[in-house]
Amino acid sequence: MTAAEIFDRGYRTFDGERAGVGKAVRSVAWHTIRSILGLGRKGRHKVFPIIVGVVAFLPSIGFLALSVLIGDLMEGELQPEYWELFGLPIVAVMLFATLVAPEAIVRDRRDGMLRLYLSTPLTAPTYLAAKFAAVMTSMAIVVAGPALLYLAANTIQGLGPDGFTNWLEVAAKLLLSSGIIVVFFAAVSLGAASVTDRRAFASVAVLAALFGVSIVVNISVESIGASRTLLVLDPLSVPLETAARIFGDNSDGFTDFDTGKVVPTGLVYGGTALWIAAGFGVLADRYRRIGAV
Repeated sequence: MTAAEIFDRGYRTFDGERAGVGKAVRSVAWHTIRSILGLGRKGRHKVFPIIVGVVAFLPSIGFLALSVLIGDLMEGELQPEYWELFGLPIVAVMLFATLVAPEAIVRDRRDGMLRLYLSTPLTAPTYLAAKFAAVMTSMAIVVAGPALLYLAANTIQGLGPDGFTNWLEVAAKLLLSSGIIVVFFAAVSLGAASVTDRRAFASVAVLAALFGVSIVVNISVESIGASRTLLVLDPLSVPLETAARIFGDNSDGFTDFDTGKVVPTGLVYGGTALWIAAGFGVLADRYRRIGAV
């Protein structure tokens, strides 16, 4: 029989680095970004982020190739408006919001990691802030990346914007539009995904929030004859229309061709803000209900 020994160490204070809540938030955000992008994980976890990235950048790469081959013609009808660039990779954004973003919070609740996180300096609000920052950063790659690439291609080819001041204005509008779109889809995606701890059900919830509401709104407008003002509640149209209004333009969908009236810009901004607030509201309420807030 092996003799046992007892060492009376007593209680000692922690003498390591105390980085604080900020470090914890950055750490959780960084590891979540790595998980979303498949970094440090098996190869199968990298396939989907690569597919989403290719789908997102393909239109801008196509326009880049055209600007190199037929630069003079690109100054005419072939050159899209800058705000239209956000509609081109919308499939990639939808895939990200539906299949990738929910995993940022669903897995922690499913695996019991949420309580472990909350035993650290993190609180529920700071935990959610870290997750939201990670989703926004990852989503910004597929939203802002293609638009900024197209701006850089036009600049190199001398297709505009003309003058440094105009270039800065366009770049600022692209960044602002990108930020609003990213916040919009991140809020809606995480809010819808917070109602369940199953990844498949979370994706269904996001689909219902985005496509379900969009179908109902468009049927009401196109088939029943409701006012086009109702389109400000369409989660697939209103963030892209917000980008158009930031550039001082509007899409055809928000224009009544019979009367020529355009849905007011204030209502478009209000619809976008309403969806963002709803996403945050559901997210906060859900975590409060499960005892995390």
